[in-house]
Amino acid sequence: MTTVEQVETAAAVGVQDRVRTARRRLPVFRGNWWRHVIALVAIVWSVFPLAYVTSAAFNADQTLGGASLIPRNFTLENFRQLLSGTVQSLTEGSPDTKINYVRWYANTMTVALSTAVLTVLLGALAAYAFSRFRFRGRRLGLLALLLIQMFPQLLLVVAIYLIVLHTGDVFGIVGLNTLTGLVVVYLGGVMGVNVWLMKGFFDTIPAELDESARVDGATPAQVFWGVILPLAAPVLAVIGLFSFIAVINEFVIASVLLQDKEQFTLALGLRDFIDQQYSEHWGAFAAGVLLAAPPVVLLFLFLQKFIVSGLTGGAVKG
Repeated sequence: MTTVEQVETAAAVGVQDRVRTARRRLPVFRGNWWRHVIALVAIVWSVFPLAYVTSAAFNADQTLGGASLIPRNFTLENFRQLLSGTVQSLTEGSPDTKINYVRWYANTMTVALSTAVLTVLLGALAAYAFSRFRFRGRRLGLLALLLIQMFPQLLLVVAIYLIVLHTGDVFGIVGLNTLTGLVVVYLGGVMGVNVWLMKGFFDTIPAELDESARVDGATPAQVFWGVILPLAAPVLAVIGLFSFIAVINEFVIASVLLQDKEQFTLALGLRDFIDQQYSEHWGAFAAGVLLAAPPVVLLFLFLQKFIVSGLTGGAVKG
């Protein structure tokens, strides 16, 4: 066989292989077409609200009745008014609305970051103790944490208000109208379930690693910070992310504990744009919501690689 014939034969074989591969892939798509349809519907369902809010933020029309997915009158005035601290009234003769959006934004980020970091640190310490140590009351403590989480924090609003009110008389730093008090309340609401989740993940880490580190001369603190925490990075990232998102979205407890507008979070401050008095400022409200999204998106993208392993790692052993 000549060289030309060999090349032609190899080319023909390659074409046949590609045809057979395509034929094998086609039935796979035929059998799973409904999955692609469901995924497409889910994507559209999730993106539609975001697209609508984005359109309202860049639309000069302050009402939602005539809003559309594509802004009719594109403008950046809504963002300018938020950052400048003055929202113009659309009613003739009515005064402009003074706001402090930047302060609300800073308060929200402070509370969210503080809650996320403290939840991870305190929860990891408690989960490590429940996972590695055997002490009297260990099982009772775990059951108590589980039972407490059965009651949503919303049912305890009155009790939380009274506790913070009277505690503020003694320790003013955690009283009403303080961001510190709000962080403490948030910590109490999420600590139980997070301890359970992290405890289950710690149980999947072999105890032999602790023993090896102790044999090498590591102290208990070095074992925890140098061995356990690096291996538990996935679940710690998930706990921090969920705590951060929950605090940014929370409204009820913050509205009860914070009454001074200088201490408002974004959820409380933006409420004024859609109540009966300022219901005309839907564009500014949408712009404020849109500006609150980047920190969550960036944090989610940064921690994305940990999410799946962190959610499933502690779900099978507890």
